Amino acid sequence: MNKTNWNDYIPGISIDCVIFGYHNKELKILILKYKNSNVFALPGGFIKKDEDLADAAGRILNERTGLSDIYLNQFQTFGSLSRANTEPMKEVLKENERPFTDDHFLLQRFISISYYALVDFRKAKPVADFLSDSCCWYDIHDLPELMLDHQHIYETALRHLRTDIDSTQVGLNLLDDTFTMAELQNLYETILGEKLNRTGFHRKMMLSGRLKRLGKKKTGKAHRAPYVYTFIE
Repeated sequence: MNKTNWNDYIPGISIDCVIFGYHNKELKILILKYKNSNVFALPGGFIKKDEDLADAAGRILNERTGLSDIYLNQFQTFGSLSRANTEPMKEVLKENERPFTDDHFLLQRFISISYYALVDFRKAKPVADFLSDSCCWYDIHDLPELMLDHQHIYETALRHLRTDIDSTQVGLNLLDDTFTMAELQNLYETILGEKLNRTGFHRKMMLSGRLKRLGKKKTGKAHRAPYVYTFIE
């Protein structure tokens, strides 16, 4: 993408992605760090003039994670006037010795169509874009300062994820194919940021009709082994 032909893309519209992964009881998101700068951003990209919106979002996610068939949820469009602030991107272009004029494609005011994605942390292979030197996982409790309104976009995505937490897709995409009730509760507590009553949670899940019990987990201690579950799709 070093020789990007910006005429191939729709001007003034971008896609920003909040890519969630879950690992060791931590909820994480992918963050880009632009080369030779202290500017951090959510992964994103642009829509080709001959491309469907959903295809563009899938392509951008594939470029950043190496994964296809990613679960995507378009949750909001962001168009604040503050998005017209060109200083962060001018800094990035200058520090990367990329000549530009004030009408450069990247210096427009962009309306952002935003998605949250749920990916398998272990399978994702984060890849930086051509202006970035890293694309790394950050715990949601230890995020760097993000450019423009990207912090607001992330916080809005997290609120939507919390609202959608009872969707089977959340567990299907963030947990292993099989899991214990304790592992499922840990996922809920991590996303919601609060402790849940064990008995009440177990009852709620069993009454939801979304789980299938498979048998006991092999631990070598049969009398203490927890049951293993999978989601009914």
